Amino acid sequence: MAQPKFFLQPLAAAISVACYSGLVFADTQQITTQLAPIVVTAQLANDANGLIIHADPKQPIQPIPATDGADYLQSIPGFNAIKNGGTNADVTFRGMFGSRIKILTDGSESLGACPARMDAPTSYIQPESYDQISVIKGPQTVQYANTGSAATVIFERKKPELNAAKPYQGQASVLIGSFGRLDHNLEATVGDEKKYIRLNANRSESSSYKDGDGNTVPSAWERWNTDLALGWTPNNDTWLELTGGKSDGEALYAGRDMDGSQFARESLGLRFEKKNLTEVIKKVEGQVNYSYNDHVMDNFRLRTPPMTHDMMTHQMVSNPSEMQVTRRTLNSRLAMTSEWNKIDLVTGIDSQQNHHAGSMKSMMMDMPLSTNMKFQSYGAFGELSYQFSENSKLVTGARLDQVKIDALKLNDNRKETLPSAFIRLENQHPEHDLKTYIGLGYIERVPDYWELFSTAHGNTGMAKPTFNDLNNEKTLQLDMGYQQQHGAFNSWVSAYAGLINDYILMSYHNHPMAGMGGHDHGSSFSAGAKNVDATIAGAEAGIGYQLSDAIQADISAAYAWGKNTTDQKALPQIAPLEGRFNLRYVQDKYTLGMLWRVVAKQDRISLNQGNIVGYDMGESKGFATLALNASYNIMKDIDVAVGIDNVLDKTYTEHLNKAGSSGFGFASNEQFNNTGRNYWARVSMKF
Repeated sequence: MAQPKFFLQPLAAAISVACYSGLVFADTQQITTQLAPIVVTAQLANDANGLIIHADPKQPIQPIPATDGADYLQSIPGFNAIKNGGTNADVTFRGMFGSRIKILTDGSESLGACPARMDAPTSYIQPESYDQISVIKGPQTVQYANTGSAATVIFERKKPELNAAKPYQGQASVLIGSFGRLDHNLEATVGDEKKYIRLNANRSESSSYKDGDGNTVPSAWERWNTDLALGWTPNNDTWLELTGGKSDGEALYAGRDMDGSQFARESLGLRFEKKNLTEVIKKVEGQVNYSYNDHVMDNFRLRTPPMTHDMMTHQMVSNPSEMQVTRRTLNSRLAMTSEWNKIDLVTGIDSQQNHHAGSMKSMMMDMPLSTNMKFQSYGAFGELSYQFSENSKLVTGARLDQVKIDALKLNDNRKETLPSAFIRLENQHPEHDLKTYIGLGYIERVPDYWELFSTAHGNTGMAKPTFNDLNNEKTLQLDMGYQQQHGAFNSWVSAYAGLINDYILMSYHNHPMAGMGGHDHGSSFSAGAKNVDATIAGAEAGIGYQLSDAIQADISAAYAWGKNTTDQKALPQIAPLEGRFNLRYVQDKYTLGMLWRVVAKQDRISLNQGNIVGYDMGESKGFATLALNASYNIMKDIDVAVGIDNVLDKTYTEHLNKAGSSGFGFASNEQFNNTGRNYWARVSMKF
């Protein structure tokens, strides 16, 4: 794969000994930054009394710092991921998957193209190039198009603050680790009070890792990203920014019969923000964003292609094949924030148009790239906050989306009107150092591209099309929680319970395969989609204690539960109960840390049911892993850290791992193992 080399290798050799880092462990009133590598067991900085979580992706996490968006999100309680190999996992939250989780970058959505989600939206995100990650739990916002029912996740870059005294800012880091891991990251901004130019560039690579038994798991990858921004700030109330970016990568997948040999991204965006227009209109903001994702998967560039029987020569011959898929997405948004008396109101309109195209090449076919799906949505929203007393606030909102999906090859289309709304009460109890929230949200979700186009049938059981054979998914969810800080002790809980009508469930079984000319060519074990009703519930919770001036400890747990009430079965592909214990020793110049992660077995399964990426293959075993870390402040703005993940070199498999590909010698339904003992080191400097 051709890729730019942003940093000279001597630089890597010179400074590859670990990291700038810090744990943000706080409530909204007080944020303390410490040197220890981020180990997210405590509640992070937050809003809405703990409903909205904020994380700093420039601070590394353990296990080894993240390769993509899904990697980072797994460090936040409630998030897990379906793993393919070493990178590009597909994130889940509270057992929910896919378009139920809205992934945004700077308020805009960039969608993957692979019909099996080999290139999930998080695959195109390099977290360290962003300034903040915000997670809004549940259907508790309406400000973004086609809002996710499980969560809305926003990766965002903030406006830089420059002046004549310091007309530049940035940071750089280099990381080395076991199994050939090498990362370079650079962010540099130059300008003054009225203009700036910002460059974000990074490159990451790794060889295939070994599991705890010393067996190599196919999982190598290379990736690079560059993003450039030109900003204009003629005064404190005006901000105009033009952005552009490119990236590419390749990934070897233990859990798939094809690898990702191209993850090309091109993006272009323009946004503006104008504050304090009148005493009432505090802000008007707008943006237009275009992205083009061009993904290639094949079975011959990164692995040996399979053999097949040639009917002409009656010999076994190599059978290479590849598929190219693309997604062009255009997003636009215009919003206005108004304030008067005790009321804050955000109103706006937004739209999205995206086109999907695909092609296939093999010994049997040569299909050219052609557009097969067009999607367009238009929405309007309003979100209001009312501070009706000093310690109490009411937040509510509603939106309406008009969606049209054209299936070009089926010569069919689907039009939907989707309502969503929520109401939430936030309270503070100063006498008890306590904050609480409770909210009720409702959202309707149209079946997404993968549910409509990557499945063999819908509710009727008939072969294609499933296009108008699946109902919209409807979620009504109650979210509640609290956080309390009292002296050296703190605790927090975020809980939820929901009813989902027409939940879209994937069931895997053998389906006929149509070959050239529509003739039957056997069968494949693939997904059919159907609607069922479901009930979900669960919580994330944590407690922390400052044992002394130097010693801190905290523990967290996350549990998700779901039931298919139509068939009286468990909902599939839900990660089991997980707990994390974090112990830190913090001094002015150095820290020592320990993370103990304990995962229970998962015996609530639904055999051969799941989502478009994975399905339940059986009950999973519990496991525990231990990780150690240390950091040292060499001098002002230069920090170094080292870490050991899976210290005891345990052999284990996550419940949500995919089964290994038979092309690598894995047996049917045999899941590949996760990484064994892993050493890493990272250095970072700010300037």
